Amino acid sequence: MTERIYLDWNATAPLRQAARAAFVAALDRLGNPSSVHTEGRAARHLVETAREQVAVLVGAEARNVVFTSGGTEANALALNPHVERPGQPGPLRRLLASGIEHPSVRAGGRFPCEAVEEIAVRPDGAVDLAALTRRATELGGTGLLVSIMHANNETGVVQPVAAAAEIVHAAGGLLHVDAVQTAGRIPCDIKALGADLMTVSGHKLGGPQGVGALVKASEALHLADPLIRGGGQERGSRAGTENVAAIVGFGAAAEEARNGMAADSARIAGLRERLEAGLRAISAETVVFGAGAERLPNTTLFAVPGHKAETVLIALDLAGVAVSSGSACSSGKVAASHVLTAMGIAPDLASGAIRVSLGRETLESDVEGFLIAWSKLVSRLSSGEKSGLAA
Repeated sequence: MTERIYLDWNATAPLRQAARAAFVAALDRLGNPSSVHTEGRAARHLVETAREQVAVLVGAEARNVVFTSGGTEANALALNPHVERPGQPGPLRRLLASGIEHPSVRAGGRFPCEAVEEIAVRPDGAVDLAALTRRATELGGTGLLVSIMHANNETGVVQPVAAAAEIVHAAGGLLHVDAVQTAGRIPCDIKALGADLMTVSGHKLGGPQGVGALVKASEALHLADPLIRGGGQERGSRAGTENVAAIVGFGAAAEEARNGMAADSARIAGLRERLEAGLRAISAETVVFGAGAERLPNTTLFAVPGHKAETVLIALDLAGVAVSSGSACSSGKVAASHVLTAMGIAPDLASGAIRVSLGRETLESDVEGFLIAWSKLVSRLSSGEKSGLAA
C-alpha cells in the first residue's frame, strides 16, 4: 500500500518520540500523586515537572497550571460565572465570545444562554475590535468575561488578542484565550497577550490525547465552583486522580515544542507558501480564506467554486491524503462552517472549504503529493461537471 500523506495537524499531531518515551516510562511508575509515601511522592514529582514544562511554554508560573482532560474541559472550566478576583465581588454576569470560537466555547460553559453574546468578526477572519469596544464599554462594570481564541483552527487567522485584552481590561472584564492551536507553534506568552485565562491541549502539540490545561495569569484568580468536585487535586480546581502518564507526555511535548518552535515555524511557512502557489496554479479560481490576515504558518483553508467538501474529502482519502473540511470536532460530520459564516462567506463557496494543516514532520514531498492528487481531482471533477455530473 502506498504511504499515506497526513495533512490534518490542526485536528491532532502525531505523538512526539520524546512524549512517547516519557509516557511509556511513566506507565511503569507506581504511586498515586496524592499519597505521602515514597511511591506517591515520586509520582507527584513527575506531575510537577510536567506542570513546570507546560508553564514555561506559555510564560506562566507552574502553580497556575491546572491539568484537565483536554482543551474542551479547560474551556468549560474557564467559562464559569464564579471566577473570583480581588476587588471584584459577585459573579460574572455576561460572556462575550467571538463568532469563530471552538464549539466548546460557543456552548457558553456554565453561563445561561441569555447571558452569552457573539462578537462579530471581519471578512478577513479577525475579531472586529470596534464591535468589541462598543459592547464591552456598554457592559463595563457588570461582570464581564470575554473569550477570544489566539488563532482560528480552520482559517489559521491569528487574532488581535493583546489589543482585545486592553479593551476588556479597560471595561473591568476578564479575558480567556483558547490557545490550543498556537501553543508550541508560535510565541504564546500569557502575560504578553494580556490573557487572564488560557487553554492549551496536549495532542495539538505532539503530546498524548486526553490531556490539557487551563492556565491562570495570576494566582489571585480563583476558580470557584469547579466542574469536577471531590478531592483537593489540582489545588482544588479539578478533583480526581491525575492522569500521570498523559501529563508527563504532555510536559515532554511542551518542552520539545518550545525548543524547536522557531525552526519548525520557518520551515513550515515555506511549505505553506509552496502549497498555496500550487493551488492557485492548478485553479485560478482558488480562494484562500483569511489570506489577507496574519495566519499560523501551517494552515490553509481554501475552496474552488463548485467543488463540494464532502466529495473532495472522500476522493482525497481514497487517493491516500488526509485533510479536513475545517474543525474535526463534530464526530466526523461534514457540516457548514460557522467560522466562514461569521466571516460572511457565501454558503456555496463555504460548502467547498478544505483545510490543509502541516506540521513538523511534513515534507516537501508530502506537499507535492497532495498537489498531484488535487490536480487530478480538479481535472476529474471539472470533466464531470462538463458532462453534467454532480461534483
